This record gives sequence, structure tokens and C-alpha cells, in this order.
Amino acid sequence: MAGFEQKDLTEWLQAWSDGDRSALEKLVPAVYAELHRIAHRFMSQERTDHVLQTTALVNEAYLRLVDSRQQHWRNRAHFFAISAQVMRQILVDFARSRHSRKRGGRTQQVTLHEAQFLSDEKDIDLIALNDALDALAAFDKRKSQVVELHFFGGLGMEEIAEVLKVARSTVLLDLRFAKAWLGREMRRK
Repeated sequence: MAGFEQKDLTEWLQAWSDGDRSALEKLVPAVYAELHRIAHRFMSQERTDHVLQTTALVNEAYLRLVDSRQQHWRNRAHFFAISAQVMRQILVDFARSRHSRKRGGRTQQVTLHEAQFLSDEKDIDLIALNDALDALAAFDKRKSQVVELHFFGGLGMEEIAEVLKVARSTVLLDLRFAKAWLGREMRRK
């Protein structure tokens, strides 16, 4: 994010949380490229003939984020973590909608090269992966958040530790456990 300091982003996010609309005007150009990168990461894992495009995913996520007035943004990492969650949910909603329109059709398969740690297969069912992450969250919410932040949000270990307010070593242990747990869950499906 050239030209913008992380401190600026955090200040603008907090001002926006406090209702300052001018902060949002400063924030949008500063975060758009990063939102687009996250969306591109998601879309590069989808089928090549996917109807939803990267820019449409960014725009839909942006609309949902702007609508989340009750959200209190702590910092840059927190904002992008929530952005990744929103984008994941948009894609899961899209997959569920598409699946429900197809009578007796198979679930939508997506390629998640980052999620190869879950399975030896190259195609992973996004709905099944989402359900497995939800099951992990019911068992251990933080471990689910670590996976989501790292593999879907693209955050590094330090940023995840900052968002979750834990040590980096805890993040590494959580990720190792989650990898094994999710791998087992995905093989069951």
C-alpha cells in the first residue's frame, strides 16, 4: 500500500468506526488494492468458468463492509481479516445458491491450492470446506480463525498473532493442529 502508513489506515479505520464518513473516503483508495489482492486470491482458487469475477467480489465485499456500521475496527490486520471472512461467505453463499438451483446436481468444486494441506485431491468442495471450518470453530474457534486468516485472508503469522492477541508460537501450533483436524474432516466427506 504505497503512500499510506499502517498507522494511517488504523486511524482511518477507527475514525470510520466512530462514524467519520470522511475517514471512509480516505480509506477506500488505501485499501482497495489489498481487497482486490484478497479477492484475486479467492478467485484464482475457483473454477476458470466461475460466473463471479474478482472485481464483483471486491464490490460485494465492500458493500457489506460499509454496511457493517456496528463493527469496531481495531487495526489494519483486523479489517483485512474481516474482509477475508466476508469474501469467503459471499463465495459460499454463491456456491449454496448455485447448488440449490441444480436439482440433484453435485456441489460446486473449487480448486484451493492453499488448501492442499487438507486433502490430496486438487478440487475441494467449498461448501464442505466451509462446513468443516464451521465444525472446527464449534470445537475451537481460535484454530478456525487462524486457518481463515492465513489461508483465506493471506495474513502472516505475526499479523494473525496481532489480530487474535496471542503469541506467534500459539498461531503456529494452532495452524498445525487445524491442518490435521481439517484434513481428517475433509477425508470423511
